[in-house]
Amino acid sequence: MNLSTTYLGLKLNNPVMPGASPLVDQLDNVRRLEDAGAAAIVMHSLFEEQITSEQISEFYHTENPAESFSEATSYFPQMEDYALGPDRYLEQIGKIKSMVDIPVIGSINGTSLGGWTEHARLIEQAGADALELNVYYIATDPDEPGTSVESRTLYILQAVRDAVGIPISVKLSPYFSSPGHFAKQLDAMGAAGLVLFNRFYQPDIDIEELEAAPRLELSNSTELRLRLRWAAILHDRIKADIAVGGGIHTVEDIIKAIMCGATVTQVVSSLLKYGPSHIGDLISGLGRWLEEHDYESVDQMRGSMSLRHCPDPSAFERANYLRVLQLWKV
Repeated sequence: MNLSTTYLGLKLNNPVMPGASPLVDQLDNVRRLEDAGAAAIVMHSLFEEQITSEQISEFYHTENPAESFSEATSYFPQMEDYALGPDRYLEQIGKIKSMVDIPVIGSINGTSLGGWTEHARLIEQAGADALELNVYYIATDPDEPGTSVESRTLYILQAVRDAVGIPISVKLSPYFSSPGHFAKQLDAMGAAGLVLFNRFYQPDIDIEELEAAPRLELSNSTELRLRLRWAAILHDRIKADIAVGGGIHTVEDIIKAIMCGATVTQVVSSLLKYGPSHIGDLISGLGRWLEEHDYESVDQMRGSMSLRHCPDPSAFERANYLRVLQLWKV
């Protein structure tokens, strides 16, 4: 059974890889992921705030010992709260590259143009085979138009492309007014891949302490449906590869994503729950299902449930919406 695929120009043994998570902060976990069959290693994100905080700290220690910028930084984790600082992050890439035979994809999480984009070049120099760009941005200003939010991401992609020669994927939010049009813009600007989608972690409210309370909840398979729909819409409409992440827990989830047009799938929550070896169960299960259903490869299955043969996907979507609503009987 041929499970191989190509993502961001990288030849992979299969379409299943860990998504960006703290798992790869420990080298033992990296080895276990490779042994289990992971197609590639996606690094935990290096955050813009880590880099800029370090730069600001160096400046103020030199120019002004008083922590006059404390209010601006108090909202964010302290540097020691991050498992890997900027320098250790680069060292970790080098260590991982020296111990595995599969591609290593760096990850940067940022929201603005600035000196931190130059760190993409350092990630490339450290040995990363590709870079995942995660623009995690919530437009909280009602006066900020949607075009400004899109332009922000396009400018960041351009800046990072100017800094590196390795392929870049962009991890998207599902909350753009026209994700398909924006995907085509990113595609035209040279994004080699798009990751569908980022998970926005919504804070809860502590009604006793009167403060926002961060809550981390692992995903489940129901979150996959939004990703499936947009993978099906974008398949064969853009040149960039499509990675589906968020809600991948079972072999069936992987099959659905590939049928809708995904080149690869990214797994996080189920690995955090069951451990790195779980990725091996998913890969072997995928192979068995393909064989049982007379597929010769994942390429043969890819896009079979996409909307590329539908002349008007918007009409299909509305028809599906109306049909679902009529299924509920009081």
